[in-house]
Amino acid sequence: MRIPSSTYRFQLTSEFDLDAATEQLPYLERLGVGWVYLSPILQATPGSTHGYDVVDPSRVDDERGGREGLERFSAKARELGLGVLVDIVPNHMGVGTPRDNPWWWDVLEHGQQAAHAESFDIDWEAGGGKLLIPTVGDDDMPRERGDAIGNVTVDTEAGVLRYHSTEYPLAEGSAPEGASVREVLDNQHYQLIHWRQGDSRLNYRRFFTITSLAGIRVEDEHVFEEAHAEILDWMRHRLVDGLRIDHPDGLRDPGGYLRHLADRTRGAYVLVEKILEGDEALPADWRTAGTTGYDALGQIDRVLVDADAEEPLDELAAGADGDPVDWEQLIHEAKRAVADVSLNAEIRRIARELRATGLEDDLIEDSVAEIAAHFSVYRSYLPTGANHLADAARAATEQRPDLAASIARVLPFLEAPEAEAALRLQQTTGMIMAKAVEDRSFYRYARLTSLNEVGGDPNVFSITPERFHELQTARARDWPDAMTTLSTHDTKRGEDTRARITALSEVPEFWAESVAELQNVAPIDDNAFAQLTWQAIVGAWPASRERLTDYLEKAAREADLHTSWTNPDETFEGQLHAAVDAVFDNPVASNVVQNVVAETQEAGWSNSLTAKIVQLTMPGIPDVYQGTELWTRTLVDPDNRQSVDYSSRTAALDAILHGAVPAIDDSGAAKLLVTAACLRLRRSRPELFTEYEGITADGPAAEHALAFSRGGAITIGTRLPIGLEQGGGWIGTTIPLPEGEWIDQLTAAVFTGGKDVPLAALLQQYPVALLARS
Repeated sequence: MRIPSSTYRFQLTSEFDLDAATEQLPYLERLGVGWVYLSPILQATPGSTHGYDVVDPSRVDDERGGREGLERFSAKARELGLGVLVDIVPNHMGVGTPRDNPWWWDVLEHGQQAAHAESFDIDWEAGGGKLLIPTVGDDDMPRERGDAIGNVTVDTEAGVLRYHSTEYPLAEGSAPEGASVREVLDNQHYQLIHWRQGDSRLNYRRFFTITSLAGIRVEDEHVFEEAHAEILDWMRHRLVDGLRIDHPDGLRDPGGYLRHLADRTRGAYVLVEKILEGDEALPADWRTAGTTGYDALGQIDRVLVDADAEEPLDELAAGADGDPVDWEQLIHEAKRAVADVSLNAEIRRIARELRATGLEDDLIEDSVAEIAAHFSVYRSYLPTGANHLADAARAATEQRPDLAASIARVLPFLEAPEAEAALRLQQTTGMIMAKAVEDRSFYRYARLTSLNEVGGDPNVFSITPERFHELQTARARDWPDAMTTLSTHDTKRGEDTRARITALSEVPEFWAESVAELQNVAPIDDNAFAQLTWQAIVGAWPASRERLTDYLEKAAREADLHTSWTNPDETFEGQLHAAVDAVFDNPVASNVVQNVVAETQEAGWSNSLTAKIVQLTMPGIPDVYQGTELWTRTLVDPDNRQSVDYSSRTAALDAILHGAVPAIDDSGAAKLLVTAACLRLRRSRPELFTEYEGITADGPAAEHALAFSRGGAITIGTRLPIGLEQGGGWIGTTIPLPEGEWIDQLTAAVFTGGKDVPLAALLQQYPVALLARS
């Protein structure tokens, strides 16, 4: 199995397609990249900006360059010595525009007799033999008249039924001459229902709450082969070297899927987008090199946070009663709300499976929802993880003693690895966790929002360097080829935005005073959301009015407290718009934001450089998300998928490779220097990165150093830079340098080992250093 030295993620679109990406490969090679990592490239819904809504797995997306574009891209990568890693989506397909998806169209046209009827996870009986499509708007189907559908037309010549502009196939013989629209609708293998009914009545598995993404059954051998035929062909023809698996937790049997994929790809390099909670470990029997790195991201962020700020920031983000927000209670309530409303159809389907066994209990749905709401991890993989299910059932019983008897009755069925209800519960708990925690609670809990990141627990405020070293020692031992990352297309805030927000943990009193002034100018009624708002603005600054407004509107609707996607509240959203406007139009608010940025800018830069050098040199395979080799103070998608200016990056890299030693300033060239130095060293001298040992500094500023040895390379970073400066800097603080001559890859300075070396000398020019044994 080939293992990359590093990867670099490209987000492909119709504007930045495979040919445009091919043009940037020489730049990546000079940057030091090992493999190029592509977002999904199978045929997606036309106009898709992300590619996760695959409609035809048999071909490469036309808008992204098609198969010929992939062949040209791969040929150029091979010429430059670069490998290719591709993101694939085995869990679901895009069905929002039925005409674009031949599998879905077949099912709509032929129903249970369709060739692809078994390709999708559909409960036909629950729909009365029909596939329920939640698409009808309020004006076309008044809720008190569920049989009334407006804006439907029948075109027998074209063989389609149209709802507004969306086409659906007509079943053969279903539209006889003279038939009414109502009669034609009744004759189809599908039923168009009110869009709000999807949350409770949907009878096909979906991706989270997105009804336009339908789950497919890759556990079926035939479905697997058809869905992977093109992918496997890439591997056979060496167009692609490795795969990244999107959302494996949605699959019925992730471990079995990975075994099958490994067999069909001859053990190729495969990563999984798996979220690990707390001390949860990836199943050891999975045929994968590891996760895509959210666990590493969370560890890096937390080792840079000032632990002393936890209490004052708790007070600042307190609830209406003045008490700190209880994170565990918050997420339980959010998970229960998601299970009862937006994912209620999934809970009801599990209940139907339980009743199919003969179990009769009016409290089944309530019990299943309560168990799911107490899961502490995304899912179990029975029999692996049975303890998580037992713990959830125990906690559910303690929370709801009125459900104790019902929980006791359903638990044996949920514990049985082959039971249908157990299999389906495992596919559902991750959906509830993601929607309730990442997409809701993360926008309600605002103590320090740089910690509100995918795969992280905001309730864990910081970790010590000692704990960080323990975690990396385990990573080097157990998952040395797993990915590490700082930014992805799914991160809630880009790495440099988080780095500046993290600096606020060193100045909590100053931050509290600043927020008070901002709230006086542009008050936001929710205290926690006010914290989130002002932290986002400061972290992303400078940013356009439009970017900030779009972000806050999305964040508030995801929080689903004062406004939502389905019921927008103009009054609360007006407060958010006014807050953004104040930053641009009100001199007081503008000055406050500028002052906070000035206070935290250098610390933010230091945090960014430390996070970057640590991530690029720690155990694992480092990924660089497109453009993040320079400062990129982005927010949640689609903001983090904006186009990248590669001409400026190429010019800056040329200067660095010709000897320029950039200053730490707004240009971000210092970050590019760090990125290139790390990637080039890892690619050219992999033997320097075979071990891991934490290094402890000695002296008055020892707590500000984060250092480790990889065997022949030593990384040094700076923690809590504001406190370091206030305490007098590195004077009197040293680290032990092993025997030999060591060259800093950033400055070319040479240091002699076998003694304690002053950190003031090692970090004279930058807050970070990468020493390689000569």
